Parts: sequence; C-alpha cells; structure tokens
Amino acid sequence: MPFYLFEFYALIVIVMLMIAYAGFEGTMRVFVYIELQIKYAYIKFIMWRMGRKLKRQLDIDTEKFLKEYDVKRKSNKD
Repeated sequence: MPFYLFEFYALIVIVMLMIAYAGFEGTMRVFVYIELQIKYAYIKFIMWRMGRKLKRQLDIDTEKFLKEYDVKRKSNKD
C-alpha cells in the first residue's frame, strides 16, 4: 500500500474523530482558526518585507540629507 494512501486515510480518521469529539461546529471552528492563522502569518510576512524596504529607503534618504546639511552648514560658516 502506497504511503500517500496511508496519509490520506489517517487524515480522514483524524477528521472523523474530531467531529465525533467536538461536533461539526467545533471542528469547523478549528479549521477556520487554522485558516486565519495562515492568513495572518502571510500578512506579517508582507509587512516585514515592506518594513525592510522602507528602512532601506529611509537610510538612503537620511544619508543624502546629512550630506546636504553638512555642505550647507559649511557654506554658511564661511
């Protein structure tokens, strides 16, 4: 018997036991919770990428601003 069939049957048995223990509504709530956690993890990953991109952009802008500030400050002293 192929291993993927065993995994499939084990999954079906687990879902049937969950329904027998918590009922259909309770089992569906577990699946909804898992779905929401996956969506939240995806959103956190997108936010992490956005934060990293913004930090890089702000660091570049800060360096440019400081260079311009030093030039203007030196020109005002003379």
